[in-house]
Amino acid sequence: MLNPFPELLSFGLLAPFILRIVGGFVFLNLGFLKLKGEKDRWEASFEALGLRPKVSLLKIFALTEIIGGLALIVGFYTQIAALVFVVITFVELYIEQKESSLLKRDIAFYLLMFSIALSLLFSGAGFFAFDLPL
Repeated sequence: MLNPFPELLSFGLLAPFILRIVGGFVFLNLGFLKLKGEKDRWEASFEALGLRPKVSLLKIFALTEIIGGLALIVGFYTQIAALVFVVITFVELYIEQKESSLLKRDIAFYLLMFSIALSLLFSGAGFFAFDLPL
């Protein structure tokens, strides 16, 4: 079947750009929430999973999301940041599946963020990024 809008195919690198910007701001926000608004909830989830020291791990987890979110926004090492976010969202999916009362968001949110990160891992940064496809 023919594509009904073939002229839109020339904007193919715009889709990863949009995913990169939206995903970057979401991960940036999630990182700040882990340090402030949802700190107690995340400490409880780390405690339930037996991860210690929970305060240090939470700071590392939050800073990873903040730095990775900024990297996605500016398009710097996009695929590496996306790989890190694939792992992080997979862990969050596991936590949500194991104990759904611990995390504030539902499984659909984490599945969506996992899909965005996986898409950026495969597609690259798109337009307006420091990353250059070779």
